[in-house]
Amino acid sequence: MVTDAARLQLLDRAIRSGYRLVNSKFPPISLFDDVADQDEFELLFELQALTNPRQQNEVGNLNLLPADQIPFGITGCSYAVAPFTHVNPDGSRFSDGQSGVLYIADQIETALAEVRYHQQRYWERVQGLKFDRLVFRTLSCRFDASPLHDATVLDSQHPIYNPDDYQAARQLAAELRRQKSAALQYHSVRQPGSICWALFTPRSVLSIRQTTHYEMIWNGSMISGVNRLVSG
Repeated sequence: MVTDAARLQLLDRAIRSGYRLVNSKFPPISLFDDVADQDEFELLFELQALTNPRQQNEVGNLNLLPADQIPFGITGCSYAVAPFTHVNPDGSRFSDGQSGVLYIADQIETALAEVRYHQQRYWERVQGLKFDRLVFRTLSCRFDASPLHDATVLDSQHPIYNPDDYQAARQLAAELRRQKSAALQYHSVRQPGSICWALFTPRSVLSIRQTTHYEMIWNGSMISGVNRLVSG
């Protein structure tokens, strides 16, 4: 039987760029950016953990990420690593909650659409909240993933693109991980016509830089506005 993974094409190796949003309430983990290699990291982490009991919570679960997959020395290493050491136990489209994924969108509008959808779903379940202001930092990402599988060859009606049921997408991701795939290119579900990437390892990241900030306004029943914040 031909599996979905076998139907995917491999894309040529190239430097690609895109965007992601992270909630500004989560500060970057500076420890990963303070060192140049694995030996320095292990020494510095051990020293800081002795004096800062919160250090391990900030860094996350390092058992989830082999040290040789951490891109030490790049700009924004902490941003690249965070999704793999702070894994959402509820999972996501291409994760069952056991493995991290770094999601990147081709355009800032795509990243906003993806985040807005998931924030809307989350806040709809919060009872009694009449108003909130959610601030996100924009990250500009560059990566060179190989092998990079292309799921845009699958029709947008394929089960991996189901708006709410992630079972097929997670099965595909698990199969690609077994094949040591570095990343997957796929259609954006929340912004038709755009594409996203799911990176299965941070090792492919070349740089991640913070750019601007956006706010989303929750009015008690929906996200009623998205605004780009201009620093004064």
